[in-house]
Amino acid sequence: MTAPAEPVPVRVLGGPTVLIEYGGLRLLTDPTFDAPGDYPRGGDRFLSKTAPPRLPQTDLGPVDVVLLSHDEHPDNLDHSGRALLASVPRTFTTSGGAVRLGGTAEGLAPWQSVELPRPDGGTLTVTGAPALHGPDGADAVIGEVIGFVLTSADLPTVYVSGDNASLERVKEIADRFGPVDTAVLFAGAPRIPGILDGALLVLDAAAAVTAAGLLGARRVVPAHCDSWAHFTESRDDVLAAFEEAGLADRLQLD
Repeated sequence: MTAPAEPVPVRVLGGPTVLIEYGGLRLLTDPTFDAPGDYPRGGDRFLSKTAPPRLPQTDLGPVDVVLLSHDEHPDNLDHSGRALLASVPRTFTTSGGAVRLGGTAEGLAPWQSVELPRPDGGTLTVTGAPALHGPDGADAVIGEVIGFVLTSADLPTVYVSGDNASLERVKEIADRFGPVDTAVLFAGAPRIPGILDGALLVLDAAAAVTAAGLLGARRVVPAHCDSWAHFTESRDDVLAAFEEAGLADRLQLD
């Protein structure tokens, strides 16, 4: 007997880019489809992409909604990703990002919700989730970021963390929406020398375990833990941390 299909298919395409199929809609997080290469960040600083996407953009198919945690860093929105936004009916991102991007971009504040009609009937609600890209005060240096919660009357709740490093923010989300069915957790423990004293900018593997527990997540899909040189942990590190915690059966690594 084959296992029943997941009600909400989720596929990690590389880096922070995840395809979520929810109620007949195709939602894409932080699109990054460039080939490997370097992105200047001022002075002698740059970010290096080390691997191509697992799915070429030409094979992606139509996208109904982009969930963009922020627009200011190429490891969350690269050149190809920016071009893709023009063909997507709706892009939800930070308030500042919506102003910078224009087009179909719409800003969501934390806890603000938007309802979208589902082609298979019913309504999908997208709610902005608070996020912090680093330690306390990081938003003044790194910029504003946001996560997302997807809900619908007949479908399980999905949380997309975006570039969040704060377990306090995760606890706030768990208090409002927990337990969630699926948590797409951006991890990879990125650190950049000279930025916030090399502080952790997104969850590391140990914090991802804690976040999964706070959320009561049945399924955890780790993203944002490959394809960039400044990520100091890999998917293997996430797997090891969940195995040590006895929670490996919650992970979806495909």
